Amino acid sequence: MSKQAAIPMITEKEASFDLVKLTGWLKTIMLPVIGLVVFIGLWNVLAKNIDTSLGQFPGTTAVWQQAKVLVDEHYTQQSKAEAFYERQHKRNAERVAKDPNYQPKIRAFTGAPTFFQQIWTSLYTVMVGFVMASLFAVPLGILCGLSKSSYAAINPLIQLFKPISPLAWLPLVTMVVSAVYVSDDPMFAKSFITSAATVALCCLWPTLINTAVGVSSIDKDLINVSKVLRLNPIQHVIKIVMPSSIPAIFTGLRLSLGIGWMVLIAAEMLAQNPGLGKFVWDEFQNGSSESLARIMVAVLTIGIIGFILDRLMLQLQKWVSWDKSATLR
Repeated sequence: MSKQAAIPMITEKEASFDLVKLTGWLKTIMLPVIGLVVFIGLWNVLAKNIDTSLGQFPGTTAVWQQAKVLVDEHYTQQSKAEAFYERQHKRNAERVAKDPNYQPKIRAFTGAPTFFQQIWTSLYTVMVGFVMASLFAVPLGILCGLSKSSYAAINPLIQLFKPISPLAWLPLVTMVVSAVYVSDDPMFAKSFITSAATVALCCLWPTLINTAVGVSSIDKDLINVSKVLRLNPIQHVIKIVMPSSIPAIFTGLRLSLGIGWMVLIAAEMLAQNPGLGKFVWDEFQNGSSESLARIMVAVLTIGIIGFILDRLMLQLQKWVSWDKSATLR
């Protein structure tokens, strides 16, 4: 007796569900692709019709070529640095062989920082400023959210300093850092401290405000639970306030990080801290025919890094929060 293989039947409901799912995936993938294609097309068309003092505005081809040049320059500089240190180690080994009491000294490579090294400097600077601001803003925001008196006292200062531009803060920060940070052998360059402090001052306020709003909006039932359990103030903050206000806190942190990243570029330009801002300024001052394309590479890099930082903050929010429904917007 022959056995006939069973053929699975797909119901109309399952087919409809698969079609909806496929349509959703197509929208998720195709719409961003269409947007990018339209943007690139408009960019190339407009670039051909814009002539500047440095030549024609760069299109995608010129920008891609300069991106490859920057990558090649990085590896070339890395090779020079490796050869520089290798020569030093060889000379020191020969000196030690002749004189065992000789203490070898390694001089730092003084070549110009590459594009990737400047990216790292900018990331490091913005994270230092962001962490400084967050460590101050979150506790102060919790205090303002828990105490109406504290909020009434601090709110005028928030409204006064929140709208101030980083370009206004930078000269003041520069003078203060120059007067206070005095050392014969400084751990950090003054330009780095100036940039990080300016970032901290500008990205302080969104975290503080959102934290205060999140804490003050805690469900009264949760507050009553805290009273019933007779939690002390520290336990109340740790077990009730923080878990309930994490979505609002992270909204403030994401806004602060985005503002800090934007502020950093202007701060690096003026403070001459060796990062992406200084790279853009140096290329602008250079005035070569490739400068515009190299600036566009930096501009696109700044945008991509800002997008990645925002996604990382969102994923961190999902990881630490009970609310897993945060959307990628």
